[in-house]
Amino acid sequence: MESIVKNGMYFINGIRDVVLSVGGKFDDFKDRPIVALLQSKDDINIFWAIPVGDLSHRSKEGRDRIDKYLKYPIKDIRSCFYHIGKTNKESLFFLSDAFPITVDYISREYLTFNSQHYVIKNKQLILALEEKLKRILSYEQSKIKQTGNFFFRQNIFGIYNHMRNETKF
Repeated sequence: MESIVKNGMYFINGIRDVVLSVGGKFDDFKDRPIVALLQSKDDINIFWAIPVGDLSHRSKEGRDRIDKYLKYPIKDIRSCFYHIGKTNKESLFFLSDAFPITVDYISREYLTFNSQHYVIKNKQLILALEEKLKRILSYEQSKIKQTGNFFFRQNIFGIYNHMRNETKF
């Protein structure tokens, strides 16, 4: 694969090793797709990605937990942790698990029923995801500046710095 398509969905490989190498935690072993949502302003080779899950198989307890987060007031960062939207099915976007990605970590495209690469076209969904992702990234940066420590378990900007170093070569 030569490049990442904005709002395209992909499967990835190797990101767990990067997360662990920068002191983050990565405990999702499912082969779930990600959506490449925002291109980095500092490095065109890096996209901010969000893991995506199938909402239909969630238990009632799981749905209730997600609904609790979605009902937090808009000013509460926890309201940005998840988003429900329609891709080719009802999907759950794990915004609090966002991380940067480069083409080197893409193993394959997420394909639709007709074997076409799935790219999200729904403008309202994209806008909602981008708004929440920007808030997550801003919150993470502010926590790092305030405390010197990352807030989100995967160490978002530790991964980003690792990838910035990789793209320099």
